[in-house]
Amino acid sequence: MPAAALGQDESRAPASAATDMPSADAPPQAAPAVDESAAGPTAELEAAADAPAEDVAITVLDQTVPVSDEVLDEDGPPAEDDAMSDRELMLAEFERFKELQRNKVYDEAENVAKRIVELSIRVSGPRSEDTAKSLTNLGVVQHQMGNYEAAQQNFEAAIEIIEDNTDQLSAALVNPLKGLGQAQLSGGRPDLASRTYERAVHITHVNEGPHNIDQVEILEALAESNLLLGQIDEARNAQDMIYALNLRHYDTDAMEIVPSLKRRAEWQRRTGYILDERATHRRIIRIIESVEGDDSLALIDPLMKLGESYFYIDTSDSQNFSAGNAASGEMYFKRAVRIAEENPEADWTFQANTHIALGDYYNFRNDIGRARKAYREAWDLLSAGEHPERLEARRTALESVTVLNPEPIPIYAGNATRADRVNQNEQLREGRIVFSYNVSDRGRVSNLMVVEMAPQEYDDMERAAQRELRTRIFRPRFEVVEGDVEAVDTPDQIYTHTFYYLQDELDEKREEEADKS
Repeated sequence: MPAAALGQDESRAPASAATDMPSADAPPQAAPAVDESAAGPTAELEAAADAPAEDVAITVLDQTVPVSDEVLDEDGPPAEDDAMSDRELMLAEFERFKELQRNKVYDEAENVAKRIVELSIRVSGPRSEDTAKSLTNLGVVQHQMGNYEAAQQNFEAAIEIIEDNTDQLSAALVNPLKGLGQAQLSGGRPDLASRTYERAVHITHVNEGPHNIDQVEILEALAESNLLLGQIDEARNAQDMIYALNLRHYDTDAMEIVPSLKRRAEWQRRTGYILDERATHRRIIRIIESVEGDDSLALIDPLMKLGESYFYIDTSDSQNFSAGNAASGEMYFKRAVRIAEENPEADWTFQANTHIALGDYYNFRNDIGRARKAYREAWDLLSAGEHPERLEARRTALESVTVLNPEPIPIYAGNATRADRVNQNEQLREGRIVFSYNVSDRGRVSNLMVVEMAPQEYDDMERAAQRELRTRIFRPRFEVVEGDVEAVDTPDQIYTHTFYYLQDELDEKREEEADKS
């Protein structure tokens, strides 16, 4: 359950500090990592190349390369000279593949990956370890290109080959299972992804023991899958296991645990465990203080995140319900500003960002005088020396309005659901509502009007979008007025909300209205 916001004056966290909430239609990306063992040819070929294979981020190609005997010479394996030639060509293609991956030229990487699959089949056979690794790389590129169905097919093919060559508990299965789970998750099937990740975790337990640290990444993906399924308890159990594993493998004051703790805090914010989130941020702060000192620049981010948490209420347990005290967050923002100003290693970006975050905080508190003071200090920092990079940052942050508390607006109207999109329901249609509004010099919305809506029958969708837009608070736009920097009104803003509905349901609505008339 997402964190709920408080009242308008001190309700929501500033965008500069807030963790983006995933929309109902875009699951959080728990990107799988690829083992070196699955990044390239077999050890024999790697040795011939005299260079270890590099990690490749999981992604997917456009179409599945068939693994069939038709690709092979029916008379048997190629002659030794031809085999060596193909092996050398495969090595060259693999080096090219890695370079294309590094440069994110995924369309070409896809073609090269397909070629490597063909060469692997010729050199080692369609059911070889080389072919399984090549299919995994193909799946990786396909996922990167958004072709999730093809990616799933190639990961599944790699898994089947590995199972045939070894067994169903082989450690070599973990990498393609991670890829398969991510492709399933990205393709809108968290139910399948959850089962895939559970299997990957089990295999790591069999091969590396129940407390192995390598399973953490898989558990994070499993938690996200369960969260999308609405299985909050299961998701939290996975997060608790991650926490316990990190405590077991890292010293309690070691910096190595900080990245995992930050991810844990983000997850707690997203699921409404705000009290737990605050405890996590405080632990991060204590670790950094003990290792790097009280004035470390690394403290700025967790301090601001901790301050933001006081804009939210904990919705995880009614017995622990707390409305919070928004004023309590001020000390953390002020400390972040002080570190940015006093630490000699802090550059203008630290200083400007902390002043803007403090201004956003006061803006939510409706303390407009203090908010404008903080914003003007940020303006001065970004204007110093008329430096192009600073001026560009000023234009982005202060010379246009910035929404500070966006909440997701429902995108499915009536009986339409996410499953209709995933399954490509032919009845699914796309509608839209276009709003115009003004933003005052205090960052509040006024004159909200519907400019266009199609179809017009979905009043509930219109009302939901209007409710969200009316509660939004903005960082106002600033400009120089008669020599002074002032917050100004910003009229004629446009917001377009796209939603989905079912055509047969719309037809029924229209027929009912026609009968009434």
